[in-house]
Amino acid sequence: MTDTPEARIAYHHSPGTGPTIVFLPGYASDMQGTKALAIEAWAKAEGRAFVRFDYRGCGASEGSFEDFTLADWRDDALMIVDRLVEGPVVLVGSSMGGWIMLLVARARPDRVIGMVGIAPAPDFTDWGFSPEDKMVLLSEGRLEKASLYGPEPTVTTRAFWTSGESNRLLFGSLPIGCPVRIVQGMADPEVPWERSTRLAQLLGSADVQAWLVKDGDHRLSRDRDIAMILRAIEEVTPRP
Repeated sequence: MTDTPEARIAYHHSPGTGPTIVFLPGYASDMQGTKALAIEAWAKAEGRAFVRFDYRGCGASEGSFEDFTLADWRDDALMIVDRLVEGPVVLVGSSMGGWIMLLVARARPDRVIGMVGIAPAPDFTDWGFSPEDKMVLLSEGRLEKASLYGPEPTVTTRAFWTSGESNRLLFGSLPIGCPVRIVQGMADPEVPWERSTRLAQLLGSADVQAWLVKDGDHRLSRDRDIAMILRAIEEVTPRP
């Protein structure tokens, strides 16, 4: 665990050589997911340094989920990069973690040397909510929607939505110069695949590839999806 003023953050740090690979989970997710554990197993087998962690209010970290926002979770990721990890890092961001990945890369361009977005969802507070949803958030301060991944509803707070709107990125070019791979399912019900190709267009790096999986869903957790993600990580991570 590592401390912030509000809560302690749970993490697992696997030592190794080369740049440290840091996994950034999605919204209301945690570091125990299939992708995080698969990447950790691969990193250990390859002798590469790896970190997975839980944002405040998520998983094993302290705090209440609804008390935190996108900016808070961005700051959690920055703290991991600044206080836990030395040297260059490669960021792997899943869904909302892909948004946080971009915010961290913009804030620490001297540290982030590669990125892999897995169904990245930057700006989803804009395009991921209907006008009716936004009105509920603004008027009632809280929105519940049925989850595709479990019995509990997905909760969004007005504070999170406002934080997201304040941190939107896709209104112009993104001056991020490191190699980037984007892995995106074309059957993703949450992130339209066109969003990933648009992100690829806006990134300033010349070394950007978007890999589309025609039958891939949002999770991208099948064995063949994981293999593609690992290949993407290998491509943007220099060997020591």
